[in-house]
Amino acid sequence: MFRRFILPFAPIVLLAACATPGTGLEPGDRSTYGLFLAGQGALHDGRGADAAAYFARAKDQGADLDLIGEQAFMAALLSGDVTTAATLAPVSEEVPDPTRRMGRLVVGVEALALGRGKDAQEIISPEGIGYPHRSASALLAPWAAAMAGDKEAALIKPEVRGDRVVDYFGQLGQAQLYERYRMFDQAETNYKTLLATNNVADLVTLAYGSFLERRGRKTDAVALYGEAVARVPNDQALKLAYARAKAGRKAPALPDLKQGAAQALVAPAANFMGARQNQLALAYLRLSLRLDPTRNDTWLMAGDLMQTSGDIEGARAAYGRPRPGSAEFAAAQAKLAWSYQNAKETETALKMATAAAASGDHEAQINLADLLRANEKFAESATVLDAVLKDEANPDWRLLYARGIARERSGNWPGAEADLTAALAAQPDESEILNYLGYSWIDRGLKLDQALAMVQRAVATNPRSGAMIDSLGWAYFRLGDYPKAVAKLEEAVEIDAGDPEINNHLGDAYWRVGRRIEAVFQWKRVLTLDPPANIKADAEAKIEKGLPDLAPVATKVAGT
Repeated sequence: MFRRFILPFAPIVLLAACATPGTGLEPGDRSTYGLFLAGQGALHDGRGADAAAYFARAKDQGADLDLIGEQAFMAALLSGDVTTAATLAPVSEEVPDPTRRMGRLVVGVEALALGRGKDAQEIISPEGIGYPHRSASALLAPWAAAMAGDKEAALIKPEVRGDRVVDYFGQLGQAQLYERYRMFDQAETNYKTLLATNNVADLVTLAYGSFLERRGRKTDAVALYGEAVARVPNDQALKLAYARAKAGRKAPALPDLKQGAAQALVAPAANFMGARQNQLALAYLRLSLRLDPTRNDTWLMAGDLMQTSGDIEGARAAYGRPRPGSAEFAAAQAKLAWSYQNAKETETALKMATAAAASGDHEAQINLADLLRANEKFAESATVLDAVLKDEANPDWRLLYARGIARERSGNWPGAEADLTAALAAQPDESEILNYLGYSWIDRGLKLDQALAMVQRAVATNPRSGAMIDSLGWAYFRLGDYPKAVAKLEEAVEIDAGDPEINNHLGDAYWRVGRRIEAVFQWKRVLTLDPPANIKADAEAKIEKGLPDLAPVATKVAGT
């Protein structure tokens, strides 16, 4: 998850104290002042469109734009209304430099969107737009120059000292501009150099493959795509490109100048996302979409940021943009379905996921299986994964692990054990498999020594995992070492205090060491934690009757 990044704003009391006659925001002017505060609240909650509307209405009612200008500008930009944001771009020296520089970038991008290349070239330059927008302006500058008809400037490779993003994506943009100017050898040299660096190889593979297709070199394109698909078999964009080239269908067009500029903004946006500067990231994505509203990958990134900020409707609108048949459609439908799942609208989520899976797309089927498992429809989840795995000669361990969980939870232990064992053989150091298979054996009283060793390895890898420490504590319980079980299960409860199963296990361990009042307290606590039906029934029975006495250990009489 990304941490939400928001514009700082003053508390309501401070705003009221600062309001003075003549600002248009006196506390007595409830309408205007209330609109301003409503806009601040909406911006704080990530609802850019609502915030922009509130600020616009406050301005119409006489609010001083100098007072609300920065917030109104950012609200318009984050809502996707780049044209309005460009008209509101702050120029006052009183505005902080970063915001003023963002305003300059927005005005430059709007000029590109309107086809005003000379204006854009003048505005967009790394020198004119400093930190933190130097990378973006460097990557945009060649496209602005090309739109302005300045070939010489357009073909200069962007450089920002120490910035690998600019080095890499500047060379990619330069390759596309070389092709635009029919300098094909230079373009191909750039593509091959980029492939050799292997930083974002799949993106370059798609760009280089499209170049080969446009040059009529279908065989070379098929070979390039085929190698990439073998390396990344689940990349939908690569699979579609491979199928297109093999079928000899029409090659994709060279990106136009606006599309190239839009692409240039995505990498800096991703950098901001990685740094958890989500508001800047969303602003860049909005600028990219202003230039090229058909970029599905950008819509998905923007949707993720809006989902994180709490703008669920905005996120759903973004996820709804990719069309059936596009490389991003399955991922978009998955994200859309999970947005409903997270809102506890499970029927809608499952309906959407089922419709997407009906296409036969494996990613959509896997998403449906995940949703079914999240809704405790374990047998149905396993059945969906059966269809995915049936043609797999070397199945992905993750799919085996997922089906193993679904089978175990639906009562098919032999099938689950086979899947989990196969997954572990393929990935012998994966702590999740070690823990799940080890715990499953422990819970059934099977292979206890081997299971204990597996869970110990899992805990060593994840020493702050309550679930894994619980598995270890339960292993000690099953082996009859109740004091060790208590120690580990108490540690697990400290980490995952709200987990009903861990609390249930701790109650059992307390009972066995004679701490029966504490045991009953733990079992009663389980009932407050919304436990699954089986754990609830188990805890209720133990509250009433406790645990059965242990069978006496047979002793050998001397001389017998």
